[in-house]
Amino acid sequence: MMTRDIFLLRVDKLRQSLSSQGLDGIFITNLTSVRYISGFTGSAGSCLITEDESYFISDGRYDIQSKKQVGNMIRFIDFGNHISIIAKNNLLKDGLNLAFEGDHTSYSQFKSISESFPKINWESTSMLMENLQAVKDESELNAIRAAVEITDVIYEEILPMLRPGTTEKEVANQLVLRYRQESDGEAYNPIVAGGENGALPHAVPSDRPFQNGDFIVIDAAAKYAGYHADMTRTPLIGKPTDKHSEIYAIVKGSQQAGCDAAKAGMSCKEMDTVTRDFITERGYGEFYNHGTGHGLGLEIHTEPRMSQLSTQTLSENNVVTIEPGIYLPGWGGVRIEDDVIIKNDGCEIMNKTSKELVSLN
Repeated sequence: MMTRDIFLLRVDKLRQSLSSQGLDGIFITNLTSVRYISGFTGSAGSCLITEDESYFISDGRYDIQSKKQVGNMIRFIDFGNHISIIAKNNLLKDGLNLAFEGDHTSYSQFKSISESFPKINWESTSMLMENLQAVKDESELNAIRAAVEITDVIYEEILPMLRPGTTEKEVANQLVLRYRQESDGEAYNPIVAGGENGALPHAVPSDRPFQNGDFIVIDAAAKYAGYHADMTRTPLIGKPTDKHSEIYAIVKGSQQAGCDAAKAGMSCKEMDTVTRDFITERGYGEFYNHGTGHGLGLEIHTEPRMSQLSTQTLSENNVVTIEPGIYLPGWGGVRIEDDVIIKNDGCEIMNKTSKELVSLN
C-alpha cells in the first residue's frame, strides 16, 4: 500500500535532482510519471512541481478519484487544457527555470507552454523521471515481489494444459483469466509459442496445437498495484532429444551466468556481454538476437536496459530481467527469464519457478 509519506519522499527526491541541474521545477505530463509522483491512476492528469509547492491538475471526471489517490498535492480540477488551468490560477512566477519531459512532449504542446508562459525558461529534460523511477523504494519492491509470486503460482497451474492438441491461444487466454482474477491483470500480452513459433522472440499466440517434441516458450506475468512482473520458462512436450538438451543447457547456463554476475556498479553492457559470450562461445551467438534484459516497474520495459548499446550502470535496488535466449528458425526457441533486485554484493532472484528442463509426457 502506497502511503502519503512515500509520495512526499519522491517529490523531495525529485526536487533534489532538479536543483542539482539548476532547475526550479518541472511540469510532468507522462501518465507513468504522474502516477509515480502522485499516486493518480487515471487517464488524464498532470503535475506541476515547484520549489515550494506541488500541484495536481485534472478534470471533473477525476475529482472523486484524485481526492482519494492524491494526498500530497494541491489539486486543481477544472475544464480546459492543463496549461490554461495553471495560468488561470497564477501558479507560476516569471523568471523560473522549469523542466518539461522532452521525451513525452509534442511540438504543439511545447509551443503551447512556451507561448502561455513566455517569461519562463523552459528546459527539455530526457529520462529525468525514468532514471528517478529506476531505483525502487521498499513499497515498490514489495509490489513487484507480490506480482512475481502470483506469476509463479499461476504458471504452475497451467502446466497440465501443455499437452498435444492444446493450442497456444487456449493457454494464453487461461493465463489472462487467472491474472485478472488474482491481480491487477496481465502485465503484458502473454507469449505462448510452441515448436517453430518459439523462434519468434515476441510471437503472438495462435491456433497452432502443441505437438510432441515442442519446446513451448511461455513469457507471461501478473501485475500488482501497478507494478509488473516478467517471467519466461520453456517446458518441453515429450522426451528431450540431444538437441533439446543441448540448447536448453546453453540458455540455462547463460542465464545463470547473468544472475551470478549481476550487482550494483556493473555496466549494463558488461552484463549483456556475460550472457552473450556464454552463448557465442558454444556456437549459437547469431541466434541470440535481443538484449539481456530491462528494468521493471510501472511499465513493463523501463530503465536500465542491458544491451551492447547501453551506457548505463546497474544501481542498488534496480529491478531488472535477465532473459537470454536461442531462437532457431524452423525449429523453435528457448528463453529463460527471472526478475532480480540488484544489490551491492549480487542480486536477489525473486522467481521461485524451477529453471530445470521440464519434460511433459
